[in-house]
Amino acid sequence: MVATLELSRRPMSRSATVAAARQSKKESVNLEEILRQRISEGEISPGTKLRETALAGEFGVNRARVRQALGALEQRGLIERTPNQGAVVSSLDAAKLFQIYDIFELLEGLCARLATQNAEPESWDDLVELFDKPLGEAVASGNYETLFNGIETYRCRVIEVANNPMLADFLAGIYDKTQVIIRRTLILPGRAEQSLREHRAIISAMRAGDPYEAERLKRENMRTARMFLEKYQKFVL
Repeated sequence: MVATLELSRRPMSRSATVAAARQSKKESVNLEEILRQRISEGEISPGTKLRETALAGEFGVNRARVRQALGALEQRGLIERTPNQGAVVSSLDAAKLFQIYDIFELLEGLCARLATQNAEPESWDDLVELFDKPLGEAVASGNYETLFNGIETYRCRVIEVANNPMLADFLAGIYDKTQVIIRRTLILPGRAEQSLREHRAIISAMRAGDPYEAERLKRENMRTARMFLEKYQKFVL
């Protein structure tokens, strides 16, 4: 008969528990995602230098983790790293921004078409309702942040329903670079009202089950956004 030896475990001390919790928190920090969000939302401005030591201290991680995150951000085009200079948040000049919008127009239009093809027409009813009275009242009262959030709801839904991971990755990379610009554009004279009308038309085409009309209208929406950028670039960039 084989004897079974049962080992009793001592409960962890309070200090050991706290240390383990801190270590777990450090390991769970998605540094790349946090920095990506801060940059794309404008919390960290273009031209800002990102110092490895400061980031390691802020997030309680080692510098190797920081370098890994910065490498990923560099691949997304959000930062630039040069010898003896470190990492700096990338800036967008007008020429580069307009080149991005040329691509943005094509991809956003494709996304609207694929989403319309993949979904039942009635699945867009909640967006029809959202872009009717709620966002209409928001724009009328000058609440442009609510409109931005509504457009973001549309954007996320359409990307999800389009069900094309490669397209989603391309759009995410562009959106990281343009999110701040999109926010600024919405407060330009007349842009919020026009954007609301355009999105109502896009969603109406999707509700009607017309993918190519949805694509055409979304591309038109992106072109008019670019026109506003060209007209007011001194105030936006």
